[in-house]
Amino acid sequence: MRNRLVPLVLLLLAPAAARMPSDQKTLHALNRLTFGPRAGDIAEVKRVGLEKWIDLQLHPETIPENPIIETKLHEYPQQGIAAVDLIESKLLRAIYSNRQLHEILVDFWYNHFNVFFNKGADRLFVTAYERDVIRPHVLGKFKDLLVATAQSPAMLFYLDNWQSVGPNVRVPSKQKMRGLNENYGRELMELHTLGVDGGYTQKDVTEVARCFTGWTIRQPRLGGDFVFDPRLHDRGEKHVLGVTIRAGGGIEDGMNVLDILAHHPSTAHFISRSLAIRFVSDNPPEALINKMAGAFLASDGDLREVMKTMLAAPEFWDEANFRSKVKSPLEFVVSAVRSVNADVATTIPISRLMNEMGEPLYRKQEPTGYSNRGEDWLNSASLLARMNFAISLAQGKLAGVKVETDQTADLGLTLASPDFQRR
Repeated sequence: MRNRLVPLVLLLLAPAAARMPSDQKTLHALNRLTFGPRAGDIAEVKRVGLEKWIDLQLHPETIPENPIIETKLHEYPQQGIAAVDLIESKLLRAIYSNRQLHEILVDFWYNHFNVFFNKGADRLFVTAYERDVIRPHVLGKFKDLLVATAQSPAMLFYLDNWQSVGPNVRVPSKQKMRGLNENYGRELMELHTLGVDGGYTQKDVTEVARCFTGWTIRQPRLGGDFVFDPRLHDRGEKHVLGVTIRAGGGIEDGMNVLDILAHHPSTAHFISRSLAIRFVSDNPPEALINKMAGAFLASDGDLREVMKTMLAAPEFWDEANFRSKVKSPLEFVVSAVRSVNADVATTIPISRLMNEMGEPLYRKQEPTGYSNRGEDWLNSASLLARMNFAISLAQGKLAGVKVETDQTADLGLTLASPDFQRR
């Protein structure tokens, strides 16, 4: 435990952190590393100690889970699930889990590697994608997460790589392949790793796509799993970001690409910047991003170490960042429910209101995922929907949600206030 705490105690010595009073630090940590404090959370953090509390959140396996989840949450089934049940699971975990940072990171990385639920067979794949691909890797090595997403039927189907074949491949007559598909190769570099300014070219996109030919799905319409089909693979020589991948390879061509990208300095910078935008500021300082990128490269892409570096940096604790970010609809509704200790029997009315706020869960059609920039959630329709939600919650008029408090309009206005909408 002592070694784990060493980077975190540095926050007490950081010059910028000193400008943030102790109580403000506690609230800042709760606002950024949870979906919003519940009654008693501030006192609990003070009892445990801020540094130890952060360390526990970075090691969610050490935190006993809230037993109420077992009574409210149906376990994930092994395969497809109705969208409403999938949304219910996500919202209940966000509201009740004691492993709050872990739940935030699951949401962050799902958006980073976004998959659209409503695209055909992805209705069968998204549940396992979040459960088996995203959730286990959010505090592990980035390469492991990258490989898991690349071999996920959900991603293969969403970005059409399951139908991609080499230009000189003879496709079996019963298979409806469409030639070389560059969708995954492009998004892999632009959105998943290097970033749009990460130094790749259109030629790299084509070469990466060639490397992933044959990465497909066994019986996709029946919810099948990943399979590499050597008959569909382009076995020619490829050149990716200046690296030659020799002719005659198979599945290792794609694995080599993932290794190149996972260890590229542009990836370290892009991932660090994305995390800093989510947790620190819509426009994080380059000095902080460089510290995080350095930790990424030094630790072989250990995402827990990157998070530790961010949380130990004075930039995270700069007073200018206190309540500086606008909450996304997900953060807003969950933080409101948590703040009043509401008892949630069903999340269906909540999710419907989230749709009105512009964030229908699992239904971001574009591969970008939902924005981590607070300013992107500022529009009149969303703000009106937020106010209506807050007043309905406070007055006990939100179906399936019971509030143990005086049901007054004042509380609704508090929840709808600009101050509450920021974290």
